[in-house]
Amino acid sequence: MSKKNLINLENKPPKKPETKAKTFAERLVAENRKLRYDYFVQEEIEAGIVLTGTEVKSLRKGRASIVDAYAGDIKGELWVMNVNIPEYEAGNRFNHEPKRPRKLLLHKKQVNKLMGQVKIKGLTLAPLKIYFNQRGMVKVLLALAKGKKEYEKRDATRDREWKREQSALLKNNR
Repeated sequence: MSKKNLINLENKPPKKPETKAKTFAERLVAENRKLRYDYFVQEEIEAGIVLTGTEVKSLRKGRASIVDAYAGDIKGELWVMNVNIPEYEAGNRFNHEPKRPRKLLLHKKQVNKLMGQVKIKGLTLAPLKIYFNQRGMVKVLLALAKGKKEYEKRDATRDREWKREQSALLKNNR
């Protein structure tokens, strides 16, 4: 080869980098807002969840309810109960049971720590929200929470209303 051909080979434009998989924005499917009213949230833990294909399709449509859901220990594994994921319309005979228990994916150490706090301190473990993360995986945000007394709920409501009034007064005075 001549020098001219070698120079041309060396000066080739670099190849384009391979395209990465599509990135998704975090997308909320279901949220339990009442949990923050009824409980003091002490810790939040993100966990994966084991789902079937029709459950994921139903979640992609934004259909789920976690109002009365809670998490518990079954044979040393963490499961979430009472999560209502309605059947997928086009799922025919492969559809799922809407309120079946679903396994949560956590490390054994995390499960032991959470269940220890639930048993010893009398805390509650419940899902705060279900969402798709940036990679398109379904995640559950669990809350380790302590129940509020009735007077604590009234105090929280009073404080929230007072803050709303304060901001309205400040807005009007400007």
